[in-house]
Amino acid sequence: MRAALCRLCLALLLVLPLALPPDLQAQQRGGARPAAKPAEKDKAPPAPAEPPPPPYDRDLMRLSEIIGSLAFLRGLCANPDANEWPSRMKALIDAEGITANRRDRLAGAYNRGYRGYSLTYRTCTQAAHEAAGRFLAEGERLSHDLAGRFGG
Repeated sequence: MRAALCRLCLALLLVLPLALPPDLQAQQRGGARPAAKPAEKDKAPPAPAEPPPPPYDRDLMRLSEIIGSLAFLRGLCANPDANEWPSRMKALIDAEGITANRRDRLAGAYNRGYRGYSLTYRTCTQAAHEAAGRFLAEGERLSHDLAGRFGG
């Protein structure tokens, strides 16, 4: 997990196509009937079921949120490691984001951490340094616990 984090997580949001409503004018006039439902053979196969989350999922989501907070705070304070945090998150998503839903959840946790501090801090302050220091300590502890308990 030594790779650096990137704001690529913001690009992980997907735009879902919107379903168009039926032609209401035709229904009101009574002239046209709604289209018949497609035959069973025309339907797309159901998506595979999402596997259950791993036992370390909660800690991993917290770690993602911490990485997001550090990405903002370390950048705000122009720390030398500021550019590493987005790359670290990308490496985490690459390693743990086995499904689209899981990647979205990891990216969402990162974005929550980043946005939470971007709304509060506009300049680097002593409080920002203190928060970053606490996040570094908590992130290190979580990383060691995860690696010790679940390998990796």
